[in-house]
Amino acid sequence: MNYRVGIIGATGMVGQRFALLLENHPWFHVTCVAASARSAGKTYAQAVEGRWAFRDRPVPKAMADLIVMDAANVEAVAEKVDFVFCAVDMKKDEIRALEERYARAEVPVISNNSANRLTPDVPMLIPEINGDHAGIIQAQRKRLGTRVGFIAVKPNCSIQSYVPALWPLMGYGVEKVIACTYQAISGAGKTFETWPEMTDNVIPYISGEDEKSEQEPLKIYGHIEGDAIVNAAGPRISAQCLRVPVSDGHMAAVSVKFSQAPSIDDILIKWDRFKGATHGLDLPSAPKKFLHYFEDPARPQTRLDRDLEGGMAISIGRLRKDPVLSYKFVCLSHNTLRGAAGGGVLSAEYLCKMGYIPQKEA
Repeated sequence: MNYRVGIIGATGMVGQRFALLLENHPWFHVTCVAASARSAGKTYAQAVEGRWAFRDRPVPKAMADLIVMDAANVEAVAEKVDFVFCAVDMKKDEIRALEERYARAEVPVISNNSANRLTPDVPMLIPEINGDHAGIIQAQRKRLGTRVGFIAVKPNCSIQSYVPALWPLMGYGVEKVIACTYQAISGAGKTFETWPEMTDNVIPYISGEDEKSEQEPLKIYGHIEGDAIVNAAGPRISAQCLRVPVSDGHMAAVSVKFSQAPSIDDILIKWDRFKGATHGLDLPSAPKKFLHYFEDPARPQTRLDRDLEGGMAISIGRLRKDPVLSYKFVCLSHNTLRGAAGGGVLSAEYLCKMGYIPQKEA
């Protein structure tokens, strides 16, 4: 496979992460970087000078001299790519309109943004769990009047640790979930240099995050019915999302109520044996083992475990009885890898492998 790929919003933190992940990707070759009109006309290296967020990694050489295009110039970008990753920082209605313009220009869009997550015919993918939701793309193309173009999104970063952990257990009747997430500052596009007030501090409010954490899992757990993805009826989820002084990695403390409570051994077996929809597809970004359980009660730890399997695996620990609900546990995901750019790249790999993203003739 050899796809020409664009990054829309390439100068922001998530866009930069896309650039790094795609630097040596075996399938995807970056042929276009685009951003706001302010950055257009500069080389990519010039556009990110002074705002490059990764001190340990330089700007990819193959992209450094690419001229940044204006993301609003959809037709010009479309000529250079087979599909795009979108990570723009704009108002939601503007993002929705821009992504739809790309899709109508016959450019598949793999979006990191939230604007289209709840659109009924837009798949919101964690490929291991709901890869079959890609089947809704046919209905979306019919609505948009496209042959190739469509929009697919990845979910909010705050749910990427506990939604996968719950999925293998759904057969036991997951009724209620209480989740408290402890979220890294990179989730706000910040570093400690740009957000010094986060040092030695916790902020118990992230705008809109509680609601996303309570609603989005129901779409992921839902099913296709006609021309829409219908949300699952449950479980009922109560979430509280806190910003903590951590560079990368979102942790969740989760309590679960089952209608048919399994044993601890039952849960551990389900986690250990879970394969997911990407199993056997040889996708470059897919972890060899998606869910990892740590017996050590002091794990997972953010610094030690966020980079597990290239930051694409989910770490789980501290499974025990809950005195109010059934069980409780802790889980961890890397928010800018599995939760953002890495999840987008994996989704694109899955959609390419399954035939939803064709290669154009250059």
